[in-house]
Amino acid sequence: MRYLAIDLGDKRTGFAAGDDVVGLVQPLHVAEAHTRALQIKASVKAIEDYGPDRIVLGMPYNMDGSEGPRARMVRDFAVELEAAVKVALGPYTRVRIEFHDERLSSFAAEQRLNRTGRTHGEKKALRDALAACAILEDFLQAKRGGGDLAGGGGGGGVGVVGEDGADGQHDDRDDDSHGDRGGDREEDREDLRDDGARA
Repeated sequence: MRYLAIDLGDKRTGFAAGDDVVGLVQPLHVAEAHTRALQIKASVKAIEDYGPDRIVLGMPYNMDGSEGPRARMVRDFAVELEAAVKVALGPYTRVRIEFHDERLSSFAAEQRLNRTGRTHGEKKALRDALAACAILEDFLQAKRGGGDLAGGGGGGGVGVVGEDGADGQHDDRDDDSHGDRGGDREEDREDLRDDGARA
């Protein structure tokens, strides 16, 4: 089965692809998308280009596993995306949307980038796609029963948008959270560090 992971951000949305046969995951690209309409457009294009069987959306749960405003925004996005996919691919498409805990995906992406020796600009271009990679890698690992990035069980915090658009339930896990990605705060902190070094 082919999967497309989406790391939804306020400024940029990252995409990664993989499958559950060989388990390989690769970053695809990062889309500059500042509005919901642009996020939907970029996501539909990635779906049309890659042709996944499932879409995995990163879900930003709170530290205690509950859902806050950011998580509700992702669920709203999923409903809109499902409708857009049916318009693009036809009402009988078998593509479905699932959710997966993304609380440590940004941290995992940053750790991976720090080992590459890339410049700040190169890191900025890759960060969200690598975060999508981390989400999908953890999702596939959880499906195999190997736990997840957050150190919880194999449930993976998965929910499903089914044929009727109803959301499934996620499993609550009380591990560390990378928090709200609003405003891409980690990138902003790195910008400030770079500015201070040049001063």
